[in-house]
Amino acid sequence: MSSAVSSTSSSSAASAQAAAASVTSQGIGSGLNIGAIVTALTSAYGAAQTNQLTTQKNTLTAEISAYGTFQSALSTLQAAVTPLLSTGALAGFTATVADKTIATASASPTATAGQYTLEVQNLATAASLSSNPVASASAAIGTGTLTVAVGSKSMALTIDSANNTLAGIASAINQASGNPGVSASVLTTTAGARLVISGTATGAANAITVTQSGGDGGLASLVYDPANGTTNMTQTQAPLDAAFKLNGYPATSASNVVGGAISGVTLNLIAPSATGVSTTLNIAPDTTAAQTSIGTFVTALNGVLTSIQSLTGFDPTTNTAGPLNGNATLQSFQNQLEHILGQVQSGNTGSIQSLSDLGITANPQGTYDSNTTTLGNALSANLSAVAGLLGGTNGLATRINNLIDGFTQVGGLLPTITQGLQTGLTNVAKQQVALTAQLATYSATLTAQYNAMDSAVAALKQTQTYLTAEFNQGNIQNNQTNSSLSSGTTSTSG
Repeated sequence: MSSAVSSTSSSSAASAQAAAASVTSQGIGSGLNIGAIVTALTSAYGAAQTNQLTTQKNTLTAEISAYGTFQSALSTLQAAVTPLLSTGALAGFTATVADKTIATASASPTATAGQYTLEVQNLATAASLSSNPVASASAAIGTGTLTVAVGSKSMALTIDSANNTLAGIASAINQASGNPGVSASVLTTTAGARLVISGTATGAANAITVTQSGGDGGLASLVYDPANGTTNMTQTQAPLDAAFKLNGYPATSASNVVGGAISGVTLNLIAPSATGVSTTLNIAPDTTAAQTSIGTFVTALNGVLTSIQSLTGFDPTTNTAGPLNGNATLQSFQNQLEHILGQVQSGNTGSIQSLSDLGITANPQGTYDSNTTTLGNALSANLSAVAGLLGGTNGLATRINNLIDGFTQVGGLLPTITQGLQTGLTNVAKQQVALTAQLATYSATLTAQYNAMDSAVAALKQTQTYLTAEFNQGNIQNNQTNSSLSSGTTSTSG
């Protein structure tokens, strides 16, 4: 029996050890949900620091986004003041020709309002020469040196057996690096093929001459040299200056685009007028563009002010503060901006000395209203004075532009602040990574401890099961012995 007991005991101990060693699922021995317990304890252990880092991250992210919103509004405002910086750009003019089949016109900011009569006698033209016809474009003409000149510029072409046809000569002219301003083509009609040489520039000074030397003399058929009495080519179009009259006074131009006849005005001559008939050219202030630019400026200005109110303010209705509530940087910008907007330029000409003279006034909501009628009247009455108030060295637009630059340029206040916030966000991310690693170590330690406890409980339960089984087996044997004695049955060995 002792042998059996010993054998059973050894087997049970081994089983207990094996059971303890094989506890890989949490809670096998203890019945506890170890995974849930470890998770809860780990979360509780890191809750304070996790919440703190999350709050820091959310705050920094909200501030970065808020500064981005503010900078976007400033960019829009800066784009809106750009057309107002130059007094000339704002004080524009329109140029209108009554008969647009004769000419069109445009005016620069340097123009002066006025009305003129315009009569176009003839347009500027470019010279064009044509040779006598030959059998075909591939017919040989001759060899030698062909010199083509336009005004004082010329080029000398070597014509040999490789390019001595009309087609070859036209190609040589067009491909020459020193081309003085002509193009060449071959015109083929029922009469035969002709070489056509056309000038690329209009005007009487751009006459074309063609001379030749050397070779077999065949290039003489292409000579056009009226000064020396040789015109073997025909001038199909003479080079002419444009001739026109302004207020009855004659004028000429080498080009049909005339830029110097009226100060600040460019004429584009299209066709000759009927003989003795003139049309009207009217130069007037362009208030439409100015009104549009100023309206865009007011809209962008209100965008900045509304952005500041939203980002720095507090809404008592929802009990919600803006992400930059009470921010000194935005308040400083607003104070400087409102100081500029409220300035009066007493030295400005006329009655245009402040934004209110343009119908632009502050309202109780902290933004600006614009009276388009007042603005339109001011622009019509004295466009240059409006331009002087807004543009130029001391103009309101210039001062606003400089203020924005001080806040947004590289190294400015806003980029510096944003960079600091980004650095803070990076540091928070690093702390979150470190905390995650720390919590992972803490969780692993707890898991190991609970698994060890669970293994110990499993081993104890195994021992308990073994002892219970042994105890029950002993009771069964005792009961069997007692039963045999009470029945008087004995057994003896022979």
